[in-house]
Amino acid sequence: MTEIKKFKKGKHEYVKWGDKVMEVKKMKEEKKIEIQVPSEVENGIYSNLAFISHGEGEFILDFIFLQPQKPIGKVVSRVILSPQHAKRFLIALNDNIKKYESRFGEIKTGKEERKIGF
Repeated sequence: MTEIKKFKKGKHEYVKWGDKVMEVKKMKEEKKIEIQVPSEVENGIYSNLAFISHGEGEFILDFIFLQPQKPIGKVVSRVILSPQHAKRFLIALNDNIKKYESRFGEIKTGKEERKIGF
């Protein structure tokens, strides 16, 4: 039977058995986060239009309510994201859309092409 030896070299830990050596990777401790939703936010805000803009350091998502009978829109919420978080958001949204469509069917976006909004 091959003896297993543990040793450290600087900040790294290794395991050796026979002529094989492998670095031991410690799993980061999973932190639990409690997220609280303030009462003024918990009901949400309806938006039927969005504009997305970006600079080098951020993406800006403006969520707008456009009144059907009037050409007047009002920004009801603005969310500013770092480029890294915007990409993670895109991946998470895409994943959720796929799950939604597998459960409820394909989301129809409409046949007419829009020049503003989504």
